[in-house]
Amino acid sequence: MSSRELVVLGTASQVPTRHRNHNGYLLRWDGEGILFDPGEGTQRQMLRAGVAAHDINRICVTHFHGDHSLGLAGVIQRINLDQVPHPVTAHYPASGQHFFDRLRYATAYRESVELTEAPVAADGPLATTDAYTLSSHKLSHPVESYGYRLVEPDGRRMLPARLAEHAIAGPDVGRIQREGAVRGVTLEDVSEHRRGQRFAFIMDTRLCDGVYALAEGCDMLVIESTFLDEDERLATDHGHLTAGQAARVAREAGVRHLVLTHFSQRYPDPEEFETQARAAGFEGELTVAQDLIRVPVPTRHLPQHHLR
Repeated sequence: MSSRELVVLGTASQVPTRHRNHNGYLLRWDGEGILFDPGEGTQRQMLRAGVAAHDINRICVTHFHGDHSLGLAGVIQRINLDQVPHPVTAHYPASGQHFFDRLRYATAYRESVELTEAPVAADGPLATTDAYTLSSHKLSHPVESYGYRLVEPDGRRMLPARLAEHAIAGPDVGRIQREGAVRGVTLEDVSEHRRGQRFAFIMDTRLCDGVYALAEGCDMLVIESTFLDEDERLATDHGHLTAGQAARVAREAGVRHLVLTHFSQRYPDPEEFETQARAAGFEGELTVAQDLIRVPVPTRHLPQHHLR
């Protein structure tokens, strides 16, 4: 099982359907779980997908429309009921604080878990850990909405042939990584730059600068494509994207794996979203999301000399 994967809990826009629940997405990232946009029914979808409350370390809400946030009440209460042993942090637009308060305290329950409220009021970094930096960018929707971007720190990739050439082995490998040099051999002599992986989550929005800033260079982009291209005017009027628009963003941003989601119930054939995304010129990995699927974050690109 991949240590970095997206678990799709729901993919419907506005209302659930027979086959699609309200939104909900869990990103597993090296033992940590980030829950995005828990709509109504998320707690049950977690059960069906094998996701436990203990898997959640952070909750990120893009905006306070019901299909992206009505599940907060149940998820927060489940976190407390199961006595999750670690703190949980919640990010959401600061302008919707009153909605968050109502959902957090929708009914009576016993609080047993430290839930830190960390509202978002501007573009920029929200949290930094050893594994990633989480940042936000404002989107364009009838209510205030933010997208989220996760970037792993750049690192170094050790090169076995170079290590052997310089007789660096055993404990000295760890030492050169920690200290930068061993017996006159530097870390640069036996390794190469490793670009950190990047993930972005973009929900309800028109095309805007924030969309492109979030998507830039992502290994995986999860993005709404509520409408098909023939309904672009309707999409713009309601603050949404079409499949073609989302795919063009991904193509221009150099995205490796595009995950389309948040589909309007008006379209009976989900394959149309893939057809239009390909017609827009996106040539990378493409997933038209379905409830309860798991999508691994792409493996790292190896430099050309590793592929010879």
